[in-house]
Amino acid sequence: MFDAMNLAILIGAGLIAASALTSLIGQRIGAPLLLIFLAIGLFAGEDGVLGIEFNSGGAAYFVGSLALAIILFDSGFETPLSSYKVAAAPALTLATLGVVLTTAFVGVGAHYLLNISWIEGLLLGAIVASTDAAAVFLLLRVGGTKLRDRVKSTLEIESGANDPMAIFLTATLVDFAVGSGISAGEGGPQLGWALLSDFVIQIGVGGVIGVVGGIGIASLLNRLGNLEAGLFPITAVAASLVVFSATGLLGGSGFVAAYVAGVVAGNRQIRFASRVRRFQSGLTWLAQIGMFLTLGLLATPSQFGIVAAPSIALALLLIFVARPLAVWLCLLPYGFTPREVLFIGWVGLRGAVSILLAILPGLGGMADGLLFFNVVFIMVLISLIVQGWTIARAARWLKLLVPPTPGMMNRVQIELPGRAEIELVGYRIHPESAVATGTRIPRWARPLIIIRNGRTYSVHNAGPLKANDQVYLFSTPRQVAFLDKVYTSPGGVDEREVLGELSLLPKTTIGEFAREYGLSFTGPPDRTLGDMLHREFHGQPHIGDRMSLGAFDVVVRALDAEGKISEVGLVIDSIAIDEQKRPPIMKKLVSLFR
Repeated sequence: MFDAMNLAILIGAGLIAASALTSLIGQRIGAPLLLIFLAIGLFAGEDGVLGIEFNSGGAAYFVGSLALAIILFDSGFETPLSSYKVAAAPALTLATLGVVLTTAFVGVGAHYLLNISWIEGLLLGAIVASTDAAAVFLLLRVGGTKLRDRVKSTLEIESGANDPMAIFLTATLVDFAVGSGISAGEGGPQLGWALLSDFVIQIGVGGVIGVVGGIGIASLLNRLGNLEAGLFPITAVAASLVVFSATGLLGGSGFVAAYVAGVVAGNRQIRFASRVRRFQSGLTWLAQIGMFLTLGLLATPSQFGIVAAPSIALALLLIFVARPLAVWLCLLPYGFTPREVLFIGWVGLRGAVSILLAILPGLGGMADGLLFFNVVFIMVLISLIVQGWTIARAARWLKLLVPPTPGMMNRVQIELPGRAEIELVGYRIHPESAVATGTRIPRWARPLIIIRNGRTYSVHNAGPLKANDQVYLFSTPRQVAFLDKVYTSPGGVDEREVLGELSLLPKTTIGEFAREYGLSFTGPPDRTLGDMLHREFHGQPHIGDRMSLGAFDVVVRALDAEGKISEVGLVIDSIAIDEQKRPPIMKKLVSLFR
């Protein structure tokens, strides 16, 4: 027993390591990485060199569903709300109407090319109707293809949002087919009403629970003040899987809930957000590799021959007709240029989600279950080869690439004793940013290291900062948003962000401040805020200097003629203070105002 267990671990770990290492070869020759992972699964499978026999569709579907839930949560987590402001309407149209249109177009082709019933044809169309979130995110975010914001946001949102729609359509059509006798080609209005009612229930319940779950995940992480830092990302992922599974048990779409929860949580301020993102990045890679390896092991290429020709024809129909036509119809109202429509139509990669859904007909008891799996597997291979290998070249040919823009280059959270949080952040200075145009910034926002023309300088010998300088400095998480504006945003900086939203008397004591807001300090309670700031900056305070007092930053807001602090600013940390408690706190502040 132990030998078998060790052998299974050896093979599994070896395949994962091989997938990771061969990705270097894939990058060198320009091959899509997910195609590499799938090929390694085939290499190790029943018809491959290792000859591993794996024919459990149920186990593969379980592994794939778990991996997809993780991928969708991370996809949502990494999608900023600004992307939705730019491209929500066209992307969601593609993710819903686009999936339905693609299902219909491919369904017609499948009916004639495979000589199957209309219901079976629509089912096959639904299985391949969605773009693969893992494939699209990998190519756009990791592959170095930098597109115009609206095109990139449309593709990213669509790829994350259309998987649940395709899953819903596939599952519903399988249930309908098995329950209604597809051999007779039955369907009609019954099918339409069944799809509509299931859609409202699954998508609606999934969306609502996703929003509630995302808020709950963010609130949970922010309230776990004494939790070990390394447990934050584990808690976040575990909570996302709770949302996924609970939604399924309640009759909704767990995949919708996972994606929506990721969007909501990722766009709220949470503690150790950088750590959570790094952990999820690695876990998502593992999920992608595991899903593609499992599906590759499940395939039996020796059975592909009998359906190879119609499957290739269907793949070409999908790539060159169904997807472009669906995209063109969906984007007509939104003012995209012909080149943008053509490119979005080309980025219709099919991947593990389609292969995963191709398992459902067999699991549902359909007699032709193996036919669906083999046809879809070949279609995915063709999609990854034809489209995945040409995305960057298509973007260049259509002139949709944009040059790199100055901005944040790196953000690394540094672990310090206790609960202190500090990050090393790096920026490339935007030519029209506040610092590049000569705006004076506080001392704490000045860089420690400047890299200019390949040479390294300190703030003391670099002279005035210039556009495109690379700068590095330490910051607390709450200060990053301000630094982003200083170094990367065109235009000036709001004075309230530098000097605080509210003004206090410098004679306010620490004890009074602590009693009002339930804070604890080790210093003398009768020491004033002005004196504390004066000591903190060694008797030489400058306007804009700040120090942290728990949920607040106190700032040197003004100096008198003798250089003494005459006014103290207050900056409230929205992470540390729950939004619902903010109104009472604001009322308490009145007693300390001028």
